[in-house]
Amino acid sequence: MKQRLKIIFASILVLCTFSGCATSSPVNPPEEIEEVNLDWYINFSWMSTQWGASDVSKEITNHTGVSVDFMMPTGNESEKLNAMIAQDSLPDIITLGWWEPQVQTLMNTEYTYPLNELAEQYSPEFFDYAGEQQLEWYRSSNGNVYCYPNCSISPEDHDNGAARASNQSFLVRKDIYEALGSPDMSTPEGFMNAIRLAAEKYPYVNGQPLIPFGAHEFDEYGCDSLGGMLMNFLAVPFEEDGKMYDRTSDEEYLRWLKVFRQLFSEGLITSDIFVVKRAQMDERIKNGQYFCMLYQHSDIAEDQKYILDNDPERVYIAVDGPKNSNGDPHRLASVGINGWTVTFITKNCENPEKAIEFLTFLMSEEGQKLTYLGVEGKHYTWENGEAKFTDEVEELYYGNYNKFISDIGADNTYWMMENTVMQNKWPLKLDEVLLQPQEWSEQYSYYCGQYEINLDSSLPEYKTETKIKTLWGTTLPKLLMADSDQEFDRIFDEYLEERDSLGFDELNDLYTEIMLSNKEQLGLE
Repeated sequence: MKQRLKIIFASILVLCTFSGCATSSPVNPPEEIEEVNLDWYINFSWMSTQWGASDVSKEITNHTGVSVDFMMPTGNESEKLNAMIAQDSLPDIITLGWWEPQVQTLMNTEYTYPLNELAEQYSPEFFDYAGEQQLEWYRSSNGNVYCYPNCSISPEDHDNGAARASNQSFLVRKDIYEALGSPDMSTPEGFMNAIRLAAEKYPYVNGQPLIPFGAHEFDEYGCDSLGGMLMNFLAVPFEEDGKMYDRTSDEEYLRWLKVFRQLFSEGLITSDIFVVKRAQMDERIKNGQYFCMLYQHSDIAEDQKYILDNDPERVYIAVDGPKNSNGDPHRLASVGINGWTVTFITKNCENPEKAIEFLTFLMSEEGQKLTYLGVEGKHYTWENGEAKFTDEVEELYYGNYNKFISDIGADNTYWMMENTVMQNKWPLKLDEVLLQPQEWSEQYSYYCGQYEINLDSSLPEYKTETKIKTLWGTTLPKLLMADSDQEFDRIFDEYLEERDSLGFDELNDLYTEIMLSNKEQLGLE
């Protein structure tokens, strides 16, 4: 068992919120800097940020002697990254989601440098800013640390209130919601009635048809909004009697899926929900076409700034959403010890010493202030302990955010080494509309990193997991489009039968092993 867990620990990572790091004196640039250029691959096709034109990127280059060429995939992220690994064409630095299967492949001296060894030799200040729990969490069985996370938080940080907010939210268009009398949408009846009423009274908004309900993109594994996020709103447990709980079969969850099935049968949700992409949603949100959404509030932050500048009455606000039959408070996931992404320095990097110095600067207090707030005096000033953008910068921030990103480059435009716990020490004065969803979520924020499990692709159980996830990805649309609740039940029973034949019980036993070990490692009961 111990040997099996060692293999598992070398390959699993957990999901939920933001990084505890020690702080020390700023990293100052040497008097003479030899400038180098580093290729940095970001494994997200939606990323379009560039380096060199913004004030922040110029300032970072002045401090570090490093300029960056960002590389992003134009199509399937996984295919692009796998091809680079197979062809030995990895760039100098790589950032990808902690959940990606390639993380385990890259945690190997064949492909990447141990960050701890580079730091010991070239940049010992790295250890002043890297969190001890983060280093231990990502330490491989050989004792080395090959990657470091952004936006990572330990259980202690969460309990102490640092970066406590969850990104999960139920959002409603403020003006329509209030015009309907601010209805209670936490019950199936209240939820459906509010959506029906919104569709009836506001069939068109800004010349476009109202979309009663919005969700994150559907993919091969289903939909986050109607999966784990909905379960968290319903306070569906992660474990029961010391064993990982089968959340998909939970009665409250299935009860609410039938609510969405009913809305689908009434034409209030259409098949468009299965194909709409993030860029299309952004446009529709800016137009105010959605009445309500189960969505991550940070994903609409840029759209909210546009709405604030054009028609502030139709901003989106967070309110209580679907609840279980007992009306229990939501239990919304925060980001955990794994953070959001992890960053590697590859063996193809000809200047690993400059790369580790560069990452160390970005992790430092000086680097974090730059990436978050910009250049002090030029972009922001301090007022009563809060950072405040200058009038010119604030005008761009709310009026032309794309220009703010390209010209200023603050607000974590360069988020790859973002440390939210450190940045929380420097509160930024923002419009209360932007803060409202975040502050709303804090009352429901729940640390669940010990339960979010991602298996190493080398494990035999990984194939089982992938088949079951794919099976759910094809089943969920069928459930939503079922003609009746009886048909829903039939489809779900077929899903359970096929899922069990694929080896669900054995997979869940493994999940339980990992969950218990995670809790021990994180010091959780």
